[in-house]
Amino acid sequence: MMGPEIIWYVAVSGALFSIGALGVLLRRSPLIILLSLEIMLNGANLALIAFSRHFGHGDGQIFALTVMAVAASEVVVGLGLIVALSRDRIDLDVDKLRNLRG
Repeated sequence: MMGPEIIWYVAVSGALFSIGALGVLLRRSPLIILLSLEIMLNGANLALIAFSRHFGHGDGQIFALTVMAVAASEVVVGLGLIVALSRDRIDLDVDKLRNLRG
């Protein structure tokens, strides 16, 4: 028995990417923005893996693993910055965080 057609994977991928994009555009908290970026990357990964399975090549899956590694490092750096700013009692509003001073 065959699984769902590729259009369903692409639809879910587009929905995830759109939800993540709305979170990035509408929210002001850096933590919510990081989570929204992760949702966007997961939507892109789903599309890569769906097309990779559909066409029978492993290239999309390898690229999805690369995207996961980049996403993990992005979260580590982003959360480190958020923790460092919150320890100094700096307001975590992205509109006010335009300049990073040492």
